[in-house]
Amino acid sequence: MARQPYRFPQARIPERGSGVFRLTVRNAMAHRDSEMKEECLREDLKFYFMSPCEKYRARRQIPWKLGLQILKIVMVTTQLVRFGLSNQLVVAFKEDNTVAFKHLFLKGYSGTDEDDYSCSVYTQEDAYESIFFAINQYHQLKDITLGTLGYGENEDNRIGLKVCKQHYKKGTMFPSNETLNIDNDVELDCVQLDLQDLSKKPPDWKNSSFFRLEFYRLLQVEISFHLKGIDLQTIHSRELPDCYVFQNTIIFDNKAHSGKIKIYFDSDAKIEECKDLNIFGSTQKNAQYVLVFDAFVIVICLASLILCTRSIVLALRLRKRFLNFFLEKYKRPVCDTDQWEFINGWYVLVIISDLMTIIGSILKMEIKAKNLTNYDLCSIFLGTSTLLVWVGVIRYLGYFQAYNVLILTMQASLPKVLRFCACAGMIYLGYTFCGWIVLGPYHDKFENLNTVAECLFSLVNGDDMFATFAQIQQKSILVWLFSRLYLYSFISLFIYMILSLFIALITDSYDTIKEFLKECSSKEEYQKESSAFLSCICCRRRKRSDDHLIPIS
Repeated sequence: MARQPYRFPQARIPERGSGVFRLTVRNAMAHRDSEMKEECLREDLKFYFMSPCEKYRARRQIPWKLGLQILKIVMVTTQLVRFGLSNQLVVAFKEDNTVAFKHLFLKGYSGTDEDDYSCSVYTQEDAYESIFFAINQYHQLKDITLGTLGYGENEDNRIGLKVCKQHYKKGTMFPSNETLNIDNDVELDCVQLDLQDLSKKPPDWKNSSFFRLEFYRLLQVEISFHLKGIDLQTIHSRELPDCYVFQNTIIFDNKAHSGKIKIYFDSDAKIEECKDLNIFGSTQKNAQYVLVFDAFVIVICLASLILCTRSIVLALRLRKRFLNFFLEKYKRPVCDTDQWEFINGWYVLVIISDLMTIIGSILKMEIKAKNLTNYDLCSIFLGTSTLLVWVGVIRYLGYFQAYNVLILTMQASLPKVLRFCACAGMIYLGYTFCGWIVLGPYHDKFENLNTVAECLFSLVNGDDMFATFAQIQQKSILVWLFSRLYLYSFISLFIYMILSLFIALITDSYDTIKEFLKECSSKEEYQKESSAFLSCICCRRRKRSDDHLIPIS
């Protein structure tokens, strides 16, 4: 009997309209939708991480943010330069007036401060003459000054001088017998000398008991007065002038009781709104043009702020889509490092700089309108914002491989450098405290912690080494020997070892990035050559196979 061939069972095709058919179609459509969503997500991710030039070539999208940032750099820098020139006039006016006040009110001032104080006296007669000289100069101010100065009111709304003296409550002292009996409670006595009191002849105020000083009990004498002035040099720059109030203080310091009274002069200048300004010419128009320019800078920064904020919001939405897709398809979450890739740090930097520029511009407009006088706060906002704006330029240079090395090297070496600096900082602090406590009494650069830290930092950078060695006093041989051991060990440790290791960390990161970029470029060239070679082979094969084709009608 002949053997029948085995017949495979045929697949049952579901009938149209049945439930199985509808389920199959639904699954196919769902699979197709999933593939379309995945492809759309791939395209959006690819487009998000493109540079502005690549985005323009891909979708012909005009890089508005790039053009706006370039315009903002020009505008913000121009604004800062103009404000810096104006602020320079303010600083010069304050410094010139301080020097003029020292020459006016300090008897025998040489033009150069002796140390942290202006000058000093060594006899009782010189002390009395210096005090009376300052008072008389204040009385004759309008007749002797070259500046635009006038008398100002003090805290009590009075025009004149306020003289205060601090002294121990009571006591007797006989140095020859080594006898001292003193009450260390400090008393404060003050007297107000108005212009009417100073105009009396003969001057009775000189003979008052207040000015009979007992120098063994005297701690200090303080003379304070207010002056007003107008800065007219701003008119040459076609700006409105500023009105100043100078709070001047002269202190005769005798706390050490060493036979030397140090005289300190301090002048605190405050800018106030001028009550009545009538200036004719182009100055007023120039101020209006400056205000319009500042308003235009604010508009540009607002536009940049809105565009960058919009980009961050869109990036967060794209990250949410990516996280949901990754969780649905691969059943696991995305690591934190990959999630942070969606947050563009440059956009955050631009937003911070825009906010600071807007605040600084508003303060600058108030200053120009003479409604505000805080130059320092405005300088901090405008200076910091300009710094961040120019740092942001590195982002656009990073699109080119030759310039991207700096950014990649900084990113790779920063964690290592911070850990290394934390360890080296402990050694640095140890040397700082040791130098302050041991060498402080014998060296000017080690008098306080701040000065010691600055001196050691200068030594690390190779600055002022010989002077640091030479200025140590040789009163104590033990301290002198310790100073040599201290300085030689610090310089050898930090310059030859720690600084070299610090540079080696950065160099190692640079070499790593350099090799990585070489590998990437070689791979790209290999892929281009291989793709060109394969396409050439395919074309040749296609041509040969075409010769054997027979057209069928």
